[in-house]
Amino acid sequence: MLMRDPDVILPSEITPPEIYRERRRFMQGMGALAAGAAFGATRDAHAGVKLVGVRAGDYQLDEDKTSYKDVTTYNNFYEFGVDKSDPAEHAGSLKTRPWTVTVEGDVKQSKTWDIDSLLKLAPLEERVYRLRCVEGWSMVIPWVGFPLAELLRRAEPTGNARYVEFVSLHDPRQMPGQRSSVLDWPYVEGLRLDEAMHPLTLLAMGLYGEVLPNQNGAPIRLVVPWKYGFKSAKSIVKIRLVEKPPLTAWMKAAPAEYGFYSNVNPQVDHPRWSQAKERRIGEFFKRDTLMFNGYGNQVAQLYRGMDLKKFF
Repeated sequence: MLMRDPDVILPSEITPPEIYRERRRFMQGMGALAAGAAFGATRDAHAGVKLVGVRAGDYQLDEDKTSYKDVTTYNNFYEFGVDKSDPAEHAGSLKTRPWTVTVEGDVKQSKTWDIDSLLKLAPLEERVYRLRCVEGWSMVIPWVGFPLAELLRRAEPTGNARYVEFVSLHDPRQMPGQRSSVLDWPYVEGLRLDEAMHPLTLLAMGLYGEVLPNQNGAPIRLVVPWKYGFKSAKSIVKIRLVEKPPLTAWMKAAPAEYGFYSNVNPQVDHPRWSQAKERRIGEFFKRDTLMFNGYGNQVAQLYRGMDLKKFF
């Protein structure tokens, strides 16, 4: 069991008693999963483990956080199915130890990192970010991680590096959704190098002070809060620095609907729906969608002089 000084526990790390009791009952009932072994599913052994040494980050929101239950049961993670409940129901088959992440490409120092080494690479911070899905729903989540720039600087990008490509795990035995042809696997996403190096761009390994649940992209995922949620690749195994923009999974699947930048822009409608409004999970009424998801003061300068309706 991981122990820590109670004086440095963040408020968001304290689980309300009713949720704790409910989770304990759930975990006790997980013994029934022994019968599920025939389906190849196992419980994530790291679920509910507290992360040690987490400090409050500079980036916080004065908004109500989405409940832990909603954050962990309402997800898009097509590797486990296309329905919002599929990740929570099927992600128990994902084994997050051992796990490595390779940083390669146009770098001076290619290296493969063990996930536990990455946990110690830089101070872990809790940052409360908005996340907006292209489908029109949003959440406010207390992520735990460190800036992606911390990792990229250690790789020492060369002068040829202009973009960063993220590749997720491809293993249909662990990820049953990959047995379908909904996407061309593995899942690939990309950022411009300056976007990747921006201090808001986070490598997340936890939420609500705990180790990242499987269904939320364990053991390590990207969080880019000013872009639509699908840009934040989950269960990353490879990071490549490259000279040209990578062809991302959704660009390959539907190029007319998903551009490379995918910044939250309420003025650019999805071909099949408006992006002007969004529904915060847990609320009934819709709210106006904010440009850059509300992070314009921090990131708008990255796109100075660009036509954001053309480069969507």
